[in-house]
Amino acid sequence: MSVASIQSDRLGANPFVVEGPIVSGSGIPGPNFSLGAVAGGDRESEWVYCQLVLASQTTLQPGQWFQWTRDYVASLLTTAAAVVGQRCGVFSGAAQPPTLTGGPVGAITLAPGTYYVWLQRNGQAPSQVATATAALVTAETTTTAGQASAPASATATTKAIANVNFAAANQTFTATTVNGSNLLTSLSGLNAGSGPFIGAAVSGTGISGGTTIAGITYSPSGVVQSITLSANATANGTGITITATGVLEATLMRPFLSKVN
Repeated sequence: MSVASIQSDRLGANPFVVEGPIVSGSGIPGPNFSLGAVAGGDRESEWVYCQLVLASQTTLQPGQWFQWTRDYVASLLTTAAAVVGQRCGVFSGAAQPPTLTGGPVGAITLAPGTYYVWLQRNGQAPSQVATATAALVTAETTTTAGQASAPASATATTKAIANVNFAAANQTFTATTVNGSNLLTSLSGLNAGSGPFIGAAVSGTGISGGTTIAGITYSPSGVVQSITLSANATANGTGITITATGVLEATLMRPFLSKVN
């Protein structure tokens, strides 16, 4: 059986549909690949096909961290649930909404059930991160499901995530804001391959506290044209410096849980 060799040329986008919920006897086939199958893409990216069993409604966000067992059963990564020695990676977005809500390169809300997902283990990827230190090659778990951290020094009792590198502690770019509009336009200083990512917190003149990136519009050639915010801007501005945090570009090198800090 052949599989797609290219996932996407944009970080955060995974064109493979999340499969499920798979219900025995429903006639819906699943899984469609062997568990543990690997698909490759550009920039050294690799995805692993895993099973995900959800006991309750769950929203998956780009950049969330997962761990998986030797049988490729995945679960959201937390300090309490992390198992030293298990491999881990990130959910890099969903292409279509199998249930409830979702969309391209964005979050997806799933009803309880059994699903099959592609999790990224190698290459450039979005990463949900509480604190990031540029060039640090060891991250760590947090108490928040799916979130990692990369402080300057390890936090006691967390689990270390080996083989992760962050390009920067945050991302900055410039944009034009319009009072009462939730769109950032005339963007400069960013690259579609490096973010920003949906779910990232943004700040800057005319941007209300707690605002996040809700959507990103690309041109056919992959250039970021506009960014949709979760709240309207409160002032007009040109060349405003915007700082994005919380979901940052990471380089994954087949991460695994290496030890207890």
